[in-house]
Amino acid sequence: MIIKKVVDAKGQACPMPIVRTKKAMNELITGEVLQVLATDKGSKPDLAAWTKSTGHTLLESKEENGVFIFMIQKG
Repeated sequence: MIIKKVVDAKGQACPMPIVRTKKAMNELITGEVLQVLATDKGSKPDLAAWTKSTGHTLLESKEENGVFIFMIQKG
């Protein structure tokens, strides 16, 4: 998987991870992958719901050392 862009939203509370993800996603073309790093626990359900409602695909979601890592493919 090739990551085209990374959004580092660590330390930011929701909705900022979503806002920054939306802005970064607008800069990608269909099929490219965005990695989002966040520490807000609310980002997990928020990003899952956002990708579903916007037609993007949440390829992977995991937590490592308190950091939530999301791989989102632009739809």
